Amino acid sequence: MYSCALLLRQVGSLTGQGRAVAGRVNLWWASSSSSSYKFVNSGLHRPQFDVYRSNSSTTKDGILRSPHQDVQVPEVPLTDYVMEKFPEYGDKIAVEDAVTGMKFSFIELQNVAKNVASGLMRVGFKKGDRFAVFSPNSVEYVAIFLGVVMAGGVVTTINPAYTVDELAFQLNNCEAQYIATTPTLIDRVIAAKKQVSALKDVYVFGEAEGAIPFSTLLNDDGSAYQRVSLDVYNDVAALPYSSGTTGLPKGVMLTHNNLVANQCQINGKLNRYVIPDSDRDANTLCLLPIFHIFGMTAVLMSSLYQGARVVTIPRFEPEMFLKTIQDYKITHMPVVPPVVLFLAKHPMVDKYDLSSLHVITCGAAPLGSDLIVAVKDRLNIQKLRQGYGLTETSPVTNLPYEDHKVDASPGPLVPNTEAKIVDVTTGETLSAYQDGELWVRGPQIMKGYWKNDKATKESIDSDGFFHTGDIAHYDDDGNFFIVDRLKELIKVKGFQVAPAELEALCLTHPDISDVAVIGVPVEGVGELPKAYIVRKSEELTEEQVKEFVKSKVAPYKNLEGGVEFINEIPKSASGKILRRVLKQAALDALK
Repeated sequence: MYSCALLLRQVGSLTGQGRAVAGRVNLWWASSSSSSYKFVNSGLHRPQFDVYRSNSSTTKDGILRSPHQDVQVPEVPLTDYVMEKFPEYGDKIAVEDAVTGMKFSFIELQNVAKNVASGLMRVGFKKGDRFAVFSPNSVEYVAIFLGVVMAGGVVTTINPAYTVDELAFQLNNCEAQYIATTPTLIDRVIAAKKQVSALKDVYVFGEAEGAIPFSTLLNDDGSAYQRVSLDVYNDVAALPYSSGTTGLPKGVMLTHNNLVANQCQINGKLNRYVIPDSDRDANTLCLLPIFHIFGMTAVLMSSLYQGARVVTIPRFEPEMFLKTIQDYKITHMPVVPPVVLFLAKHPMVDKYDLSSLHVITCGAAPLGSDLIVAVKDRLNIQKLRQGYGLTETSPVTNLPYEDHKVDASPGPLVPNTEAKIVDVTTGETLSAYQDGELWVRGPQIMKGYWKNDKATKESIDSDGFFHTGDIAHYDDDGNFFIVDRLKELIKVKGFQVAPAELEALCLTHPDISDVAVIGVPVEGVGELPKAYIVRKSEELTEEQVKEFVKSKVAPYKNLEGGVEFINEIPKSASGKILRRVLKQAALDALK
């Protein structure tokens, strides 16, 4: 999940034959018992094309197949799948807030989701309406997410670190009609609402002036709820935002089938929120933000489906983080690399009992083998692995078993998934141990980018392969290794920062004539944005530029990598910024 956008500050103050039409590449896979399989159109708008499958894991076209047995994906709405076993789990606690103590059992959560759906329908909420959630993790977040999807709506999740302008951009772009937030964030929502013509109702978790208490939905009697007819292959359930490989954030259309398929791909033996051969209860720490695809699906939905208790915390604070693991006897902990670094090196860790931990799964950026070994040794835990995926892939494409031995690899492809490594210059499909761009195909690939056909066609080819923008290779056992990024995005503690966005912002400063932004590597962080500035006035200082940017963007986009004044931005003949030149200069300066 190296390309998943996750922020420690937010975690931390806290995507052959026939053709698949771009934007309609939600794939259904037949059983793996035959030597070939075919997409079948049952009237639900599934794409049709044959995919050759040999007896080995690599096809004659150099396409690598998952080593796992294919899984069947039911044609059901997301909430039907996630809540299927809730009656069986009954009065077990489904989700609990470690800060407030608020909690729902599985039966209560199922009823609450129906109440929320009913309350929304009562005020005119319709199938396909967009409902934004602008909040840190909480029990209410889970309730509103399930309720909106149950009502046939589309949940668009928003980073609570966003400024008013960033919030307004996403709300306008997806034409959100409703939003839920917290009392501490309500001022930003009210300010953004002035810029968003489509936004009608503002709900708040608690009470705040100018907003409708979320309790009016929670306490609805459920009588207005009517089951919505859905085309699971085309109707969108979630609309998280991603910068893709370049450019400003884009809405990623994840259908009900995309999300259910990815759950089926990982909820077997790969992502078990249970402890085999034990009577211990499974407790998942939901530290990763639900607004992001990793926290939303691989953590929250997968845990709920399997009957694990989800314990939420709103942000990363060292003492709260460690105390929650100790007090709630956390067994399963999905994290990002800065948290692993904290566990490996911070002296505070030794003051808490973390012996309940059964498995740690890391995503968002690659982990080095040395760091993994350090945490395993310190915590006396043998199951620490990493996975890979993107917002556009719902998100998981690669995930190893819990006891995976190749520490530096996110493992092989998950079931029902294909990939190939492509030479970025020639377009030739490469074989094992050769570095190229990773392309993936499977039922988890997004429907497309929201109202952006151009970006969709640039990222999903006519054969249904999503071009990840990541440079990778695989070994003889089908283990993948992510070695670099073709894309220009900067990864700050897992969060995506688009250089073009910061460059456009800097160019609005009256004393800046040209600018280029790159990421500079920093241990434990990933990268930090650094700006190369051509200034109009010699009086312009580094601190002035930093403060200007700081006032306009979320904290993780700040120019913490520095500001350097130069006479000219290196560019190609066509005018494209030569970031690799600046990147190399920055790396040389660090030696």
